[in-house]
Amino acid sequence: MAWWRSLFRSVNSKKPARRSYTIYRNTPEGEGACRLEGLQVKVVEAEEQEGAVAAGLGKEPARPACCPWQDRWKAGSYVVLVGLLIFIVAFLLGYISSRGSCSVCGDLLTVVSDERPYGMGEDPGGAPLYWADLREMFQKHLNKEKIEATIRTISEAPHPPGSSRLDVLSTHVLNSFTSYGLDHSWTDSHYVGLQKPSRSQPNFLHRVNADGAVLEKLPLGDPQVYCPYSASGVVTGGLVFANYGRREDFILLRQRGVSPQGQLAIVRVGQISYAEKLANAEAAQAAGVLIYPDPFDIPQDPRKPELSQNTTIYGHVHMGAGDPYSPGFPSFNHTQFPPVQSSGLPKIPVHPISANVAAHLLRQLTGPAAPRDWHGRLPDVLYVLGPGEPTFLLQLGVHNVKQSVMISNIFGCIEGRIEPDHYLIVGAQRDSLGPGAARSGVGTAIVLELARTFAAMVRNGFQLRRSLLFVSWDAGDFGSVGSTEWLEGYLTMLHLKAAAYISVDNAALGDDKFFAKTSPALIGLIESIIRQVDSPNRSDQSIFDQVTEHGQQWQSEVIRPLPMDSSAFAFTAFGGVPAVEFSFAEESRPYPFLNTMADTYDNLNRALHGRLPAVVKTMAEVVGHLLMKLTHDHLLPLDYGCYGDVLLQHVTRFNEYTALLKSRGLTLQWMYSARGDYVRAAEKLRKEIYSSEEHNERLLRMYNVRIMRVEFYFLSQYVAVTETPFRHILHGHGPHTMAALLEHINRLREAPERFDEVLFRRQLALVTWTLQGAANALSGDVWDIDTNF
Repeated sequence: MAWWRSLFRSVNSKKPARRSYTIYRNTPEGEGACRLEGLQVKVVEAEEQEGAVAAGLGKEPARPACCPWQDRWKAGSYVVLVGLLIFIVAFLLGYISSRGSCSVCGDLLTVVSDERPYGMGEDPGGAPLYWADLREMFQKHLNKEKIEATIRTISEAPHPPGSSRLDVLSTHVLNSFTSYGLDHSWTDSHYVGLQKPSRSQPNFLHRVNADGAVLEKLPLGDPQVYCPYSASGVVTGGLVFANYGRREDFILLRQRGVSPQGQLAIVRVGQISYAEKLANAEAAQAAGVLIYPDPFDIPQDPRKPELSQNTTIYGHVHMGAGDPYSPGFPSFNHTQFPPVQSSGLPKIPVHPISANVAAHLLRQLTGPAAPRDWHGRLPDVLYVLGPGEPTFLLQLGVHNVKQSVMISNIFGCIEGRIEPDHYLIVGAQRDSLGPGAARSGVGTAIVLELARTFAAMVRNGFQLRRSLLFVSWDAGDFGSVGSTEWLEGYLTMLHLKAAAYISVDNAALGDDKFFAKTSPALIGLIESIIRQVDSPNRSDQSIFDQVTEHGQQWQSEVIRPLPMDSSAFAFTAFGGVPAVEFSFAEESRPYPFLNTMADTYDNLNRALHGRLPAVVKTMAEVVGHLLMKLTHDHLLPLDYGCYGDVLLQHVTRFNEYTALLKSRGLTLQWMYSARGDYVRAAEKLRKEIYSSEEHNERLLRMYNVRIMRVEFYFLSQYVAVTETPFRHILHGHGPHTMAALLEHINRLREAPERFDEVLFRRQLALVTWTLQGAANALSGDVWDIDTNF
């Protein structure tokens, strides 16, 4: 009977506590069935199950001395069967409760302290950490006073790239990462071409006569306020008013009989970036551009500081990102770059001017009246289109010079325990042509405080599944140069490593509205986060409750597309990494001092009613919650299926051209089928994940790799990165995108003679094969792919 005693010894023997991991779905309070809100991985303690088994089998039953051996055998068999039955019942109850009952699913966050990567032995961990515990821990270590002190330190004076002031701040950031006890901290340097004003030949704006003689010298303000990457040279011409410099504004000028050709165009700040204004003016054959802030775009508020009428606002004009003198190549030292420049560099000069100078010029224009919605609030200005009398001529001289400057990106890292080679990146620019309280101070303060807070949480038992990368970028005021050069340097590996990027540039420009400029894969996760973080100005309401209190749809209030002048845009459109840029702002009154020499701590704090530290702390909470979810859920909470709906929205726009294409023997069915393949591949992956072994680390890693590469799948593999860097077919720019295909098809209606069937077929092939490639990659192994057109 040794086997009998061995059986009961094995059942009753004490085992170390273990935890099993279960994939489940969140359930709203008050509902019994879990609602679809993204897969999450939670902890289910197995100790209770083992306790139930032990209780069921208990002690070895007493055996009567006179019982024959057949009875003893029969009794033993009954005991074994009863024990197995109890085990099965306990297991099923635990499994069902973890799957279906939200009261049992509870609020547990994944605990990873007792796991090792697949193939390694297990390490017993401590007690489980609950989401409420983590939030409390995060709030305990997050320090509003440290955030305020950092913003003040950063924004004491201008700190452009290459300056001694920025060198001091760079040392401060690197020393901070080291003092926090991060696992790694280092500097990554690049040698880039930056454009700066010439010391020997200042920029100028003159009124001249037909012979070029100067009649009036107009002030340009601070010589350090300029437009980096403007074309150099001197141009002379009349002046036309082009509103915000949008494409539709220049089209309206032509419709009103006003030609910008050979003239200077004066445009207002706002609506689109400086680079887009200049590109549109160049396409309209303007000779140069002047950009001014109209008081209409910055409504007055007696409680807040006002922008001086003599203030000029700087901004770069490179229609792209990164070093424009080495497009597509990383600007590492001693790299022999080919003699090529970015196609996004303008060919005409541009310079910012103040509202007072703009009013002086606009009063002298004649010509057709501007549309009513073009009118601003410059005093005594009638807002006509120009160009004025033939004798009214302006001469603009821009003499910016290119300089080779060493820039430094600074990194700090906390390594993950399970997937250390996968990381989440949070970054902000450190440089600023002005004091940069909003532009660089707030973002740098958030990055440093999050690094310090997460390092403290790790020391207190918080375990990361994936690594966290905190980055301070250089040369952000020149078009995300630092971040883009880093992307270019590691382009071949980032889609294998980076799960998401979070930008905190421009994080606090107001306290009224919360915005998330994001790629679609993060939208669902953003909703769950803003439901949990309190509004900065209403402590009894979450951010979600505030934006929906009047019945608005939260996505229409919060979600915005990624703008080109954000570092997050380059991560998605160039690197194929899901990205988001968060910001608090006010739609009715934009922060007036952004990109000016008046962007100081005091002005920013007054613009936020004295509540700047509180607003920035709330933003740090939003980003912190997002990082906790992304670094700890077993399955990355990225919505890989969202692009099915995004593609449907794009494809629907093509339907109105079906008859026109059919009349030419053309069809879009190929593209429609590729979109269907992607939707089926996403659904197939969802079912695979739902029915898989939840605690199998090999499977989890495989699924995570497929999920984190979804954004990369939408980068066109058929265009050269050096010529068309923004290869994303949905968010990028170029002939390979769905937007370019739609614009070309529209020629069938607007200008049929300009429709090029050969170009159309090429564009359709570029889009379709990118979509099909995304569907194939999401499907998994080649033997699982079923491609039918």
